[in-house]
Amino acid sequence: MNDNVAAVAGLAPPSDDRTGVSSAPWDKVQIMERGLLSGKVAVVTGAASGIGAAVVDRFLGEGARVIAVDVTEQRQDRPDVLVITGDVAEALTWRRIAEAARAEFGRLDVLYSNASVVVRAPAHELAEEAWDRQIAVNLTATYLAVNACVGLLRENGGSVVLSSSVHALVGLPGHPAYAAAKGGLVSLGRQLAVEYGPEVRVNTVLPGPILTPAWDGIGEEDRRRSAAATAAARFGRPDEVAAAVTFLACGESSYVTGACLVVDGGWTAVKDSA
Repeated sequence: MNDNVAAVAGLAPPSDDRTGVSSAPWDKVQIMERGLLSGKVAVVTGAASGIGAAVVDRFLGEGARVIAVDVTEQRQDRPDVLVITGDVAEALTWRRIAEAARAEFGRLDVLYSNASVVVRAPAHELAEEAWDRQIAVNLTATYLAVNACVGLLRENGGSVVLSSSVHALVGLPGHPAYAAAKGGLVSLGRQLAVEYGPEVRVNTVLPGPILTPAWDGIGEEDRRRSAAATAAARFGRPDEVAAAVTFLACGESSYVTGACLVVDGGWTAVKDSA
């Protein structure tokens, strides 16, 4: 495809930059927002940066009002965003979220449980406190979320999307607690789908190497290797994960529940074929 044809098709021409986020023409397909979440109210955790911030943007673009939750302070001046600062590993935070959804909007339609923390160390070097914190934020927080919010979600037919990781599928050194928690989310997602259907759908998204602030401290050579390890030969973008989350959150996926959607540029496929 030449550059002129790509421009007409709404695509970007290929790039040779394997450390960035553009490669083949299909990597830059323009996303057309269609009001898929018009009138809906959504909670997004880990909303201050990375995938969470991209999901907030996409949900707003699709017509949702968003409760944006993060442990760090957020600066939001958009009228359809309600900011809550709190630790998702604490039940009190979730009581505040549920109460705010009821008081401010009178409903809750979508819950995206995305907040995450990772401490890299092999099991024999990982402090117990670091293990506990990762399990609390990456897994227990979803239990607390559902415990507090499922009543609201059931009222209008809700959708829950959990943010797991390809670490739930493939072992990598230095991530014992993170992998255990993300694997637990896959099982928890299936269980919740059975527990709360048909009123509430529950699905899990499993991102692969996505270019977020988590990669800021990683060297260029390691980034290059990570990009080369995908079939797409590049990092994913947060907005690409947001597109998958939006699909699972909206009515376009009305017959999808208890499912896992891998968004990894073929990273796990390459691992399987190695």
